Amino acid sequence: MKLVIALGNPGKKFDLTRHNIGFMILDSFVGEAKWSSNELAQYIKTDYDGEKVILIKPITYMNLSGKAVSYFVNYYKIEVGNLLVIHDDLDIDLGRYKLKINSSSAGHNGVESIINSIGTNSFLRLKIGISRPIGEVRDYVLDKFSKSDIKVIEDRQETYNYIIKDFIKGEGSKKLMDRYNGLL
Repeated sequence: MKLVIALGNPGKKFDLTRHNIGFMILDSFVGEAKWSSNELAQYIKTDYDGEKVILIKPITYMNLSGKAVSYFVNYYKIEVGNLLVIHDDLDIDLGRYKLKINSSSAGHNGVESIINSIGTNSFLRLKIGISRPIGEVRDYVLDKFSKSDIKVIEDRQETYNYIIKDFIKGEGSKKLMDRYNGLL
């Protein structure tokens, strides 16, 4: 079983904010599919090309994302190698991405929460660039994307979808990194 986790903050006021790019990417990936929910996350349990997968958007707020991830990992007994976490990254240009495994949180509180909650950083991450601001980072990540920024992300959604699909189909982390890193 695979677990795809998109990081963001719940609620309308956070829609289309830079910190919610994970939610945006996964929402676009699932299209019109209906989300179920519990006290920790919105989720979809489904099969994709014969692979069982759970897609989740934690509703615990970014800094407590690990609480939701830990619940799903433990309840469904999902191996850490079967996790893909999609999140924003300040050190990558807007819309570009990098697949990483076994790396630190680099100051990302949502990723740090996951690492602390499941006790390892041995999961695959799809880091989506939001670019680094000149000013205050906290305000920047909670600001909404401009229309031109959203267009950049939408234009690259197909590539993000391919990465997610290939992960679900069982492509190993190294193979995914070799194939996709450097394309955008």
